[in-house]
Amino acid sequence: MNILLVALGGAMGAITRYLITSFSDNLLYYQLPLGTLIVNILGCFAAGCVVGFFGTKVTDLYLFFVIGFLGSFTTMSAFSLQTMELYQGNNVLGLIYIILTFTLTIVATYVGWQIFSHD
Repeated sequence: MNILLVALGGAMGAITRYLITSFSDNLLYYQLPLGTLIVNILGCFAAGCVVGFFGTKVTDLYLFFVIGFLGSFTTMSAFSLQTMELYQGNNVLGLIYIILTFTLTIVATYVGWQIFSHD
């Protein structure tokens, strides 16, 4: 059952990532791959919200949403490839993308966690 929950969540997360990045990149692409940045920020915020509210106890919701959905929704591989592409064309843009991604995703995780933390 656990594998099925992760697989279903993963399929839904991958489809959602594809739709958001395609839509965002068509409307907002301006020298930075904003679609990937957006999904990584949203995914980190959502992970922070879930962990802040429910904790890290492995439940069906955790397996489906955090491991499955968010695991495939956010993407380090796309971030890495896009960073390398930026570095080949413009080192400054590559560095800006790295700083924005790490800063904003960590802040989003923290904010989500704090909003739903029971402390």
